[in-house]
Amino acid sequence: MTMFSYTTLLAILTIFISTSAVGSCPPSDRAALLAFKAALHEPYLGIFNSWAGTDCCHNWYGVSCDMESKRVADINLRGESEDPIFQKAGRSGYMNGSISPSICKLKRLSSLTIADWKGISGPIPACITSLPFLRILDLIGNRISGQIPEDIGRLHRLAVLNIADNLLTSRIPRSLTNLSGLMHLDLRNNRIWGFIASRFRASSDVELSGEIPASLGKMAVLATLNLDANKLSGEIPYSLFNSAVGNLNLSKNSFHGYLPDVFGPRSYFMVLDLSYNNFWGPDTKIFVSSIIYRALGFESQPPMWEDPGRPTFRPPRSIIVCL
Repeated sequence: MTMFSYTTLLAILTIFISTSAVGSCPPSDRAALLAFKAALHEPYLGIFNSWAGTDCCHNWYGVSCDMESKRVADINLRGESEDPIFQKAGRSGYMNGSISPSICKLKRLSSLTIADWKGISGPIPACITSLPFLRILDLIGNRISGQIPEDIGRLHRLAVLNIADNLLTSRIPRSLTNLSGLMHLDLRNNRIWGFIASRFRASSDVELSGEIPASLGKMAVLATLNLDANKLSGEIPYSLFNSAVGNLNLSKNSFHGYLPDVFGPRSYFMVLDLSYNNFWGPDTKIFVSSIIYRALGFESQPPMWEDPGRPTFRPPRSIIVCL
């Protein structure tokens, strides 16, 4: 999935789940927003200056409410934006502080975007998994640390999970593969160093592992998977190469093993980056041309060179394909 299509996905989901409300928001939602604001400090743009008065559904910057319930449905705060407030200031945004657990009191929240503020730190509130309507969680470009909530899989409506470019240090929770509706998963540029064993393994197997579980490739609507610049290892499961994923970035990890010719008719790759790992397999040029040949719509591939010695393509770049 390209950047354009990711932006389009966010726009469609945001329009679908939020709209301007008629009438004022409940006092409980207003109190939760003010507690959320109190834990943050934005010194340059004054984006919180509009958070005044009793009606948080009207003219509170970045806040939208559901028309029927009049509850807060969308918080959209981006530090990189073409909004006039940024153009007038002539600079991008900066904000520090932390994400207050008070955000979890917004029980109708469908979209939470607190992105590219560079200085927001602390953990992701564990209670975030108690928001049953959450479809977008976008916290990219901050200094958030700690763990991904262990029961993130409770968010059954989640379609976008973007926590890239932070300082997260946890393993990826086992429950992640319960997110059957997840379309965009971006965990790149963190200090994440492994997955918990796949939920498809025996229950007695609770050994923590640095490998990608095969179940991740069985998530039916997952289109974008960015796990680059972490500390993941092991071999890439076959199910991931034969999935619906079209944008796959596993670069800058410690993956290894043989890369088979698995780019069959079910492969949807538009962007593939496996660089800075330690794979071996078919000659790079033949491997790339095989993928391109498929992408052009041919039913069969040009013949692969047969080499009993299995030529390798080790350091530092294994393969990058952008179509």
